[in-house]
Amino acid sequence: MASTVWKGYISFGLISVPIRLFVAARESHVSFNQIHQVCGSRIKQQTYCPTCERVVERSELVKGYPIDKENYVVVSNEELKALEAQSSETMEIVQFVKLPEVDPLYYQTSYFSVAEDPGRKAYSLIHRGMQDLKLGAIAKITLHQREQIVMIRPFEKGLVLHTLYYPEEIRAVAEYDNQPEVEVQKAEVELAEQFMKQLTSEFHPETMKDEYEERVEQLIESKRGKAEAPGEQAKRKLAPVIDLMEALRKSMGQAAEAKPVATEDKKPPQRAIAQKKRKAS
Repeated sequence: MASTVWKGYISFGLISVPIRLFVAARESHVSFNQIHQVCGSRIKQQTYCPTCERVVERSELVKGYPIDKENYVVVSNEELKALEAQSSETMEIVQFVKLPEVDPLYYQTSYFSVAEDPGRKAYSLIHRGMQDLKLGAIAKITLHQREQIVMIRPFEKGLVLHTLYYPEEIRAVAEYDNQPEVEVQKAEVELAEQFMKQLTSEFHPETMKDEYEERVEQLIESKRGKAEAPGEQAKRKLAPVIDLMEALRKSMGQAAEAKPVATEDKKPPQRAIAQKKRKAS
């Protein structure tokens, strides 16, 4: 079974819905350990105190806030726990918003919410109302000893949560903010939009795959003598485009040749496959 990361209530006016949160997505990739090349053993990382000149146990560690290079203010877990807000147990909806108004740049981590038995009807009521009105809800929650703003939105059979970055956490990048505006011709825009429409189709996430990950796995299996070694990938050599119109026309021609003929019976069952994968995990 999946691990609960938070247990508490969604508060909506005088309605309280007991729920549990579960991590909705987690990065997955082939992981490697650090190996000593001389003997082939896995190395161990230790916590070392340079003043005492010895390895220290995890039980000896406390939190310290640096006030200068050599001095720290020590804070205990109990002191931090006492400062937690009401949102550590209750997630109060403070407003509803139209989903497109919240830019995905603010989205951080995603969680599935599951209602406890006594709150299933109220949970369904909130889900149905938000789904019909195409709304998201903004709320506060304390996760991992930090109060965070979250977006709650309907997704398939329930409500998902996305922790949001605070505005001050969105980085200011001068190179991005100071990009010069370049004028493009109307004909160029129309041809680019025509090419975009040519590449537009329904979103089916189950068709996406990490090809690099597959090649890494194949490499590992080949070293075990259970597969052929993957071939080296040819790198494309790109250069700045001089004639935009000509490049767009050629791109449209290549896309038309490569586009498969879609048939109704070959349309991937997106929701069924996504649910099946989640159940398997």
